[in-house]
Amino acid sequence: MKIREFIRQFLKAWRGSLTLRILLTSISMSVVIAACISLVSISSVRDSLLNDRKQSSLTQAQAGIQAANRVVASFPDSQISGQEDAVVDAIVGAVSQVSASNGDFEVLLIADPSSFTHYAPERGTNEIAYDSVSNEMRKAIRKQSAEVLQIADLVFLDGATKSGIIIGAPIEIPVMGKYELYQLFPLQSEIENLSLMQSAISLAAGLMTLAFIFMSVILTRQVVKPIRQVAASAERLKAGRLTERIAVRTRDDLGKLAESFNSMAESMQSQIQRLEALSKVQQQFVSDVSHELRTPLTTISMAAELLHASKDEFDPASAKAASLLMHQTNRFENLLNDLLEISRLDAGVARLDTVAVDVGGVAARVIEGLEEVARDLGVKVQLEVDQSTGTADCDEKRLDRIVRNLISNAIEHAGNSVVRVCVAGNSDSVSIAVRDKGIGLQPGESSLVFNRFWRADPSRQRTLGGTGLGLAISLEDARIHGGWLEAAGAPGLGANFRLTLPRVVHTDFNTPALPLELEEIDSWHGV
Repeated sequence: MKIREFIRQFLKAWRGSLTLRILLTSISMSVVIAACISLVSISSVRDSLLNDRKQSSLTQAQAGIQAANRVVASFPDSQISGQEDAVVDAIVGAVSQVSASNGDFEVLLIADPSSFTHYAPERGTNEIAYDSVSNEMRKAIRKQSAEVLQIADLVFLDGATKSGIIIGAPIEIPVMGKYELYQLFPLQSEIENLSLMQSAISLAAGLMTLAFIFMSVILTRQVVKPIRQVAASAERLKAGRLTERIAVRTRDDLGKLAESFNSMAESMQSQIQRLEALSKVQQQFVSDVSHELRTPLTTISMAAELLHASKDEFDPASAKAASLLMHQTNRFENLLNDLLEISRLDAGVARLDTVAVDVGGVAARVIEGLEEVARDLGVKVQLEVDQSTGTADCDEKRLDRIVRNLISNAIEHAGNSVVRVCVAGNSDSVSIAVRDKGIGLQPGESSLVFNRFWRADPSRQRTLGGTGLGLAISLEDARIHGGWLEAAGAPGLGANFRLTLPRVVHTDFNTPALPLELEEIDSWHGV
């Protein structure tokens, strides 16, 4: 598990850090390059030393063989018999003297067992052991009757071993028989030289790796630092600092990136300022028009109320016209009020008057106020309040408006069915869900329902005289509390609207107390 966690954290860091990727890639490549150069260099030096040593050993061995043959030729055949030990000693001594000027080496003179049926003297120098020469090498010499070279360990009588080159050649001594002359050349000096070369090459490789790393750090800083500056400037620009710019110090690609960022920032600032100006003009226009319309609307409302109060004295057509005028005047007044409210929300001047509010009580009061409307439309409104609901700090008027908009909207779309209002809470939030089983929502409409003047079915007449701004205002009211207003639905299965508010305004919360999906809210039951 620790290895998996380490790998997961490493991959997370790898994906999240350009600096880490560049440094690790550079270090890995520098280590691989240094290792390859070191291996090639060491191999080349080793081969060169070994080849030189082989060549010098062969030259030295040939001189030794010639010295041995001269010694053999210096003994007449008649003098050899009875002086076998002296002949062998003379041969070994002569070979040793010829080669002494070329450094350390050993000599072995071994009798060919196929040529002797009796005792045959053998000699070796410096306590060199006969085990240094393998049986395979001896067989090769007897078979080829020529020089044989082999790299092997030189074994001494005290058990010590040294790497070396063994060169063997056949030699025949008259009267005595066939012998094998071995000259053994230790590679100790070459090994020491190779070790020094390895240390030097390793040190050079290490210094080269450090140099690569140092250059990678410098290059990374030169590349990543400007990118980080651009990222930080982009974050500040996103946070609303439209005057954020990057200093252009070079004319390379990074300088072009800074110039492009500055151009983008200037364009964004210009566009946003233009849109803000247009938005202010629009908001001011809506506000001015709403205020200007309020005075004549007040006069019209008074006249409409007067006509509506006297409608019984009119003929049927005039009475109907008086009722219609009264209804449309009230609708016009509601539209003006909603326009003024939405302009205040757009301008960011809306203020909260928060108190501890019984959320379940607000829902019950709203349902009671809409009871007559629901009865006229053949809709039954059911309220379920969970005992965990309690109170929440919020603006009671705005909460009342949100709940009223949600329930009246559900009543209008319920279609002679039941509207279910559920209220519940948890440790950090309270939720109200309004569920109807009307026409429902098409895929993608759950986010469109909060758009201003949006209607799922444009051909459908409003029965409650809504302005088309209710859900948009409700969404903004939820947002200024730091809460959520969401919708879910399906064609023919109805819709569910869920309001979630923090118990304390603008505090964080994670889990709503009620579900949003239709199947889940249908199976929910308060306690």
